[in-house]
Amino acid sequence: MSVKNISNDNFELDVIQAGLPVLVDFWAPWCGPCKMVGPIVETLAVENEGKLLVGKVNVDENKDLAVKYGIRGIPTLVFFKDGAEVK
Repeated sequence: MSVKNISNDNFELDVIQAGLPVLVDFWAPWCGPCKMVGPIVETLAVENEGKLLVGKVNVDENKDLAVKYGIRGIPTLVFFKDGAEVK
């Protein structure tokens, strides 16, 4: 299973309404540390197929989601379970 691109358009369906826990990676293409974390996130998606969904939110293209979830620095990884952010 690959990492799914998450946007404002599909966040509700693919994260909030997901039947499995979801790990969301908030990132941007210009972010050096994001490029280092990316392969690890990909590995998590493959190793946890059927147990965990993994998605990526490009904060440059989806500023509303970054603001809604208080993303102040990237990369930031956020877990969601049963439609709610796990704190």
